[in-house]
Amino acid sequence: MTAPTPVIPVPPADLPGTLGALRAAGHQYRTVKQELRDNLLARMRSGETRFPGIVGYDDTVLPEVERALLAGHDMVLLGERGQGKTRLIRALGALLDEWTPVVAGSVLNEHPMRPLTPASIAQVAEAGDELPIGWLHRSMRYGEKLATPDTSVGDLIGDVDPIRIAQGRTLGDPETIHFGLVPRTNRGIFAVNELPDLAERIQVALLNVLEERDIQVRGYQLRLPLDLLLVASANPEDYTNRGRIITPLKDRFGAEIRTHYPVDLELELALIRQEADLVAAVPEHVLEVLARFARAVRESPSVDPRSGVSARFAIAAAETVAGAALRRAGLLAASDDAEGRPEAAVARVGDAVSVTSTLRGKVEFESGEEGREIEVLAHLLRTATAETFRAHLAGLDLSGFTALVEDGAAIETGELVGSAELLRQVGTVPGLAKVLDRLGLGDAPTPEQAAAAVEFVLEGLHLTRRLGKDVTESGRTVYGGRG
Repeated sequence: MTAPTPVIPVPPADLPGTLGALRAAGHQYRTVKQELRDNLLARMRSGETRFPGIVGYDDTVLPEVERALLAGHDMVLLGERGQGKTRLIRALGALLDEWTPVVAGSVLNEHPMRPLTPASIAQVAEAGDELPIGWLHRSMRYGEKLATPDTSVGDLIGDVDPIRIAQGRTLGDPETIHFGLVPRTNRGIFAVNELPDLAERIQVALLNVLEERDIQVRGYQLRLPLDLLLVASANPEDYTNRGRIITPLKDRFGAEIRTHYPVDLELELALIRQEADLVAAVPEHVLEVLARFARAVRESPSVDPRSGVSARFAIAAAETVAGAALRRAGLLAASDDAEGRPEAAVARVGDAVSVTSTLRGKVEFESGEEGREIEVLAHLLRTATAETFRAHLAGLDLSGFTALVEDGAAIETGELVGSAELLRQVGTVPGLAKVLDRLGLGDAPTPEQAAAAVEFVLEGLHLTRRLGKDVTESGRTVYGGRG
């Protein structure tokens, strides 16, 4: 199966087609940083969302980013993995003009009023107002490079093209240069992700770009005043402790901005809701368990705090739980109720158990916890479930649920126990309506939603030592007796 061809935006037909028409339309040249500043201020004044899709940074990171943009500063974002640094950097492109004029055919996206290369300068001088111009969409004005140890100066800045030399051009001819990613993003935004991973000799190549705004290629001194915003990301440990960013390069960034994980539970939940691609319904109380779980893992002394626990951990956990619910629905095919209706895919709190094994690779543990990783995660998951149980159902009379297992009775549930089967075991339970209301499932839930609520109550009662629990060899969970 072939990948879909990316859609290249087509400029509107009413845009000027020549330099003379561009001047007649009153177009004024602006640098990228002026463009970003003007458009950011326009959004501020109109009340429009400045950074769509960025969650949890409204009162902390975004004001600092806005101050840096208004000041015209290049910036470096410092933060542990999974804090949304790359997403925030990519969101900056939406502040550029939707369309900008360029010299047709220019690899450096040169503005027709400010050509840079000798070829474009000569072209503009010769054609004058009849110079044909092209239009570049803002989506094409963003460049990005993940810094790796094998990144070369040629990748970022450029190198001599031997093919052009072979065609008869002299070595001193600027046209023999094949420009790298940074100059090709001229008049746009260029991002270097994980900057400390660049070799120090490669970092030196960025010094002139940041300060003098020119580039040097194998002895060529090209005075090409590049017009771009340079943004980098880095892990604080690499940036400050290992000393892998050379001091002159640090000094040339105008702003150093620290990112962070969501500061409270609601923001963590909002991030999961926004980012998780769920293949099944996941009730809010299950999402909350996973959000609390991610925060507990992040704060655990058993986990290496320098590595961090990515926001992708909680997102992947929600997707895994949804996958477990879909698997149950697929394997059960149809429930055993009177109508023979198929089992709908609705996640339960018991589906979260699989998360501890499938996601342990996303967590860096302290050296003393080797071999105990799943045990640590399982304990934190139980803690998160108990906290969610108390947060939603504290103060409710749940004696109707504990009465279900009196006199030696038991209730079986598990990944492959259908909602109809679970609800038949429970029957009519006093207090279930209030539980459903507290969990936001309404007064007319589906059987799958009701089963999810029942399982949550049973697990919560077990974790608060009011109900016993056992797991059979077949993987079913049996609730019964006292905790």
